[in-house]
Amino acid sequence: MCHKKPIVIGIAGGTGSGKTSIAAKIMKTFVDKSVLLIQQDSYYRDQSHLSFEERLATNYDHPNAFDNQLLMEQIACLQRYEAIEIPVYDYALHTRSEATVKIAPKEVVILEGILVLHDQALRDLMDIKIFVDTDADIRILRRMARDIKERGRTVESVIDQYLSAVRPMHNAFVEPSKSHADVIIPEGGKNRVAIDLVTTKIKMVLEE
Repeated sequence: MCHKKPIVIGIAGGTGSGKTSIAAKIMKTFVDKSVLLIQQDSYYRDQSHLSFEERLATNYDHPNAFDNQLLMEQIACLQRYEAIEIPVYDYALHTRSEATVKIAPKEVVILEGILVLHDQALRDLMDIKIFVDTDADIRILRRMARDIKERGRTVESVIDQYLSAVRPMHNAFVEPSKSHADVIIPEGGKNRVAIDLVTTKIKMVLEE
């Protein structure tokens, strides 16, 4: 297909920071190229061996919630221009479903998630590492609006989860991973200048 390895771009940042918006804008910029977006949330660990009550207690903001080994194996396959089967997570049953999504290799692979820069072995597969840095008050408001509208959550449940898991995990794991970023983008998806700089860099790498 191509003699060059695909470009792998990692986009990390806290919940509600604007990671998805930035990934979407990068994909839109390279609509004439073959671009693939992979979300780390697809790689939550299989929990079929646990009871439903035990699954409910899962801390989805902790690094141990993710199957990074499978993620790294599949990124390596894409770098060899091999198709992969991305797992599908069942949020109702809180475990991995039997379904998968077949994905063909592309020239640019964007990996987006809160902890994609936490694991060194995963970082080593990336050509460009981005951290989206947004104030905590903006992030919690965005998460609250999303969870209430899209997931039927109550204000109280969102606040309880934020205080008990999201905020402490962000401080312990997400925020420290910022030091590994090549580029830090403040203000999330609204920072047009920073996004333009990133897309320019990607164009340069593609043309090399």
